[in-house]
Amino acid sequence: MRRPLRLAGVLAAAALLAACASPEPAAPGDQLSGTLEVYAAASLQRSFDEISRAFMAAHPDVTVQSVYDGSSTLATQIGEGAPADVFASADEKNMAKVAAQAPDPQLFAGNTLVIAVPAGNPGGVKTLDDLARVTTVLCAAEVPCGAASATLLSNAGVAVTPASEEQNVTAVLTKIAAREADAGLVYATDVVGRDDIEAIVPAGADAVVNHYPIAVLTDAPHPTAAAAFVAFVLSADGQGILAATGFRAP
Repeated sequence: MRRPLRLAGVLAAAALLAACASPEPAAPGDQLSGTLEVYAAASLQRSFDEISRAFMAAHPDVTVQSVYDGSSTLATQIGEGAPADVFASADEKNMAKVAAQAPDPQLFAGNTLVIAVPAGNPGGVKTLDDLARVTTVLCAAEVPCGAASATLLSNAGVAVTPASEEQNVTAVLTKIAAREADAGLVYATDVVGRDDIEAIVPAGADAVVNHYPIAVLTDAPHPTAAAAFVAFVLSADGQGILAATGFRAP
């Protein structure tokens, strides 16, 4: 009789330790529920829409709602208490602005710039130098694509007075596609699969790489689901989706 009693005691102790352990991010098939709010840089919209669909297929009781905008705008909203679960920024600078709310960011992707022109390239743009003579739109300096554009142009010794400075890269693309501008600087991922915009890879583009971090926010309404979503982005499946939409490895 003593041996079964000792075994029962061991099992009870193990159960107690398991109950006290910190929860791990849920694996596919684990029961998660709720509406997950993901704040993500505008350049991530195509890939994160696909990632969200795959994540919801694995967790049918979770609904992912994504807010896409310039990373600086999203960081400001998070700092003011927006009820976000996850923040994915297009650069580390804007993630650092919310370090108190996002203490453990992880890099998950990289991106570089291209010159975007309307189909047919009516302005005859070939190099960064041409941006000084045509109607050019850029992202605002506080937005990651704007900061990267400023670095790329500075490295090339090119001074550009933009016709407008936009708050996110989607707005730059919209003006180029509408032929309201002859050219602009956007991410390489933004032109993948588009037939209304052409891309030119400028000299020096590989020297200006944006690194994308992602984090679960400390006040996330759904922390377990948020951790599972971040884990999915970092997984082979998530990285495959990002690669297919033109992102580099982090």
